[in-house]
Amino acid sequence: MFHFTDGGLRNVWLKNGYVEKETPYGKTVSYHDLDGLIRTICLALAHKPGKLTGAEFRYLRSALLLSQKSLGKLLGCTEQSIAKWEKQGRIPKAEDFLIRLIYLQQHTVNDKAATAVDTLNAIDRVSNIRIIVSETDHNWTWELAAEGNEQLLEPA
Repeated sequence: MFHFTDGGLRNVWLKNGYVEKETPYGKTVSYHDLDGLIRTICLALAHKPGKLTGAEFRYLRSALLLSQKSLGKLLGCTEQSIAKWEKQGRIPKAEDFLIRLIYLQQHTVNDKAATAVDTLNAIDRVSNIRIIVSETDHNWTWELAAEGNEQLLEPA
């Protein structure tokens, strides 16, 4: 598996959907469907139990094409607050929930409020979740597993 660390993410692993090549400048990696991969990672982040890390929060914000300033306006806080949360990784529970909800509302049609509430309730219970992403028939899918334990959790 390939450890995908784009945007500072530390818990995303790709089963497939990428090609590694040696070049005169070192190893490079290309992805079959980068937009689909990013969308899939964001969906997994939005559904994962446990709190978002600062890097995960920033990844969702960036995928929404929101600056720190514009997200701050949307959430009713300053851009300095957003920067601090992303750097220190201590995102308030309500803002953690809201960034997930905003992403899901923008990128899914059938996500129900009950799923969002389940995610909110799991924020304090679970940590160290590994996101495993794979490509099948030109479609990306995700699975969640507790780190150190490859037992998969059900996708939300």
